[in-house]
Amino acid sequence: MMLLRHLVSILLLPFVMVVIVPRWIAGRSAPFSNMSAPLAAQIGGGILFAAGFALFALCVTLFAIKGKGTLAPWDPTKRLVATGPYRYMRNPMITGVATMLAGQALFHWSRPLAWWFLIFLTFNHIYFMVIEEPGLERRFGADYQQYRSHVPRWIPRLTAWSKP
Repeated sequence: MMLLRHLVSILLLPFVMVVIVPRWIAGRSAPFSNMSAPLAAQIGGGILFAAGFALFALCVTLFAIKGKGTLAPWDPTKRLVATGPYRYMRNPMITGVATMLAGQALFHWSRPLAWWFLIFLTFNHIYFMVIEEPGLERRFGADYQQYRSHVPRWIPRLTAWSKP
């Protein structure tokens, strides 16, 4: 049952952002890219995409194992996850998805996909400040306040934070 909950949340959220929306953009901005992508851009884009996917997969795993929940707002974690990449920044899962989007834009040498990456970042920044973080503070109280005061939202710390 837990696996099904995770699959549904992944299909409805990051899959839509990383696969469905870019395919829709591609269909509306033919050709997909403005010019042929240089080999270096394709290699760099592929590496970025793979790194973003690995980070995203690790975060989903931590949400399941440590947090006892999913990435979906309707099925959130029951415990505050402050291990792994969450010791360096508060939102590595979104960073992983954004990295996949940046990798796609670079791989395809696509200005429309680059705009989608920037729109995604902007929307998530606003969402986290207005909805996500106040909700985490209500759910986890002082633990989240302490975590938030030591771990940056987007730019990773140089050293891992550990709760004293």
